[in-house]
Amino acid sequence: QVQLQESGPGLVKPSQTLSLACTASGFTFSRYAISWYRQAPGKERELVAVISSAGVTTNYTEPVKGRFTISRDNAKNTVYLQMNSLKPEDTAVYYCAKGSTWSKIAPIDSWGQGTQVTVSS
Repeated sequence: QVQLQESGPGLVKPSQTLSLACTASGFTFSRYAISWYRQAPGKERELVAVISSAGVTTNYTEPVKGRFTISRDNAKNTVYLQMNSLKPEDTAVYYCAKGSTWSKIAPIDSWGQGTQVTVSS
């Protein structure tokens, strides 16, 4: 079955860097876009970044542009989210997901359980 698992939680200070990994199984990883979402307390889940199946195309939500980088290693069935210059407002549970909103052919249909990222001094 399809499984996605994020790396462990992280607690960092403002301005610091944290990298998340999402390892997937149960599907042909290289055929699917992968998305990162986050959900902060009291807020709805929002898209953070998305990467195309071959890693050629990426998109980011405006608040993280220039700070976060999504990448993937299809040989390892893993997608990464490098988060630089973290801010307290980045605090959220981060989820990876199979698929994207780019097309109706491969919509999001599976989610990881999420990992807590806390940015605090």
